[in-house]
This record gives sequence, structure tokens and C-alpha cells, in this order.
Amino acid sequence: MSGSHDHDHHHHDHDHSHLTETELRVRALETLFTEKGYVDPRTLETILETYETKIGPRNGARVVARAWSDPAYMEWLKTDGSAAIASLGYAGRQGEHIVALINTPEVHNVVVCTLCSCYPWPVLGLPPSWYKSSAYRSRVVIEPRAVLSEFGLVLPETTRVRVWDSTSEMRYLVIPMRPGGVEGWAEDKLADLVNRDSMIGTRLATSVSELNSGQTE
Repeated sequence: MSGSHDHDHHHHDHDHSHLTETELRVRALETLFTEKGYVDPRTLETILETYETKIGPRNGARVVARAWSDPAYMEWLKTDGSAAIASLGYAGRQGEHIVALINTPEVHNVVVCTLCSCYPWPVLGLPPSWYKSSAYRSRVVIEPRAVLSEFGLVLPETTRVRVWDSTSEMRYLVIPMRPGGVEGWAEDKLADLVNRDSMIGTRLATSVSELNSGQTE
């Protein structure tokens, strides 16, 4: 249905408008180290960005690459995402229960946390600042196609958009559609096509032409 979307909302059992204990500790350390002159704020920002966009999401990229290349693993993801992901060694805090959302030509999934920034850390690393912003959290539920277009993602009118609301009990990992022209590729090479935003649902996987031209961010 043109422009329609589903919003899968779940009960949040605590007030997510406050920072988590981990985030409070990180901010306290950041402030202390900066005030003491132990670290340049710009250097710290570069480190955080690296974990947000490169190091952390590599885990999720390996999950997606395995799903693309192994139909049995894809089926396991569909039935028990937490176990399938844990089998690759990606488990722990903020990732105890993860549901894999499989994108298809008919349905495109996008993830949000409307009350804070619940995020599957074991597979995606640190959440990006825009994911935590009030604008994204409120607008993607109401006008998902408009928000996706601002990320540069314009979907066919025949594709239904589903918005999933993460909670402290349940987090989501989007499995983007595999790009064309990658038949026979090894998993490591396929993982290079999986960008962080595609696993949130605000972007498609990187195409072969984009990879070859260096447009992977």
C-alpha cells in the first residue's frame, strides 16, 4: 500500500529518557580526561566515530554476509535470531534478545527506539547520534518514507515500510537485501557491502559499483 507503514510498538519497562549507567560513566570519563588534558576532544570524537561506523558494525556485517551466503543460516536467523547471532560469537549486554528483520522487495524494515536509544551493541557497536535524536525517534514512526528519503533512500511505492520499536528486552537487526552481481563472493568480501545504516534500515546495502568507487560509508 502506497505510503503505509506498520509500527510495532512494545512496552518499555523503565524511563528511557535518562541516560543509561554505561552512558553516564562514559560521559563522566570523557569530561574528566578532557579537563585533565589527557585526551583531545577532537581525537575522542574520531575514536567514537570509528567505533560507530566501522569497528562495531563489522560484527553485524558478518552476520548479514553469512545469511546471504548460507540459506540454512538465514532460516535460523528468521526463527531464532538471538541464537543464530550468538553462534558467531556476538552476544552480551544490550544484545541478549535480537530479532532479525529480513528485507525483501515487498517489505522494508527500519528500526527506532522511540523512548531512548536501545540498540544492539554486540552487532552494531555504538548508536549514531542521529539514532538518538528526538527528531528521528518521533518522525520515523509518523512519516517513515519522508525520513528515509532524507537519508537518500527512496523506495518503490509497492514496497511496504515497517517500523520496529526497540526496547530494553528486544532489539532488532535488519538484514538488507543482497546486491546484485555478487554471485560466488566469499563471506569476507560480502561483508564489505554491509554498511551500518543498512542494518538499521535507513539505507540499502552498498552496491558493487559503490564499493569499487569507495562509497562505503
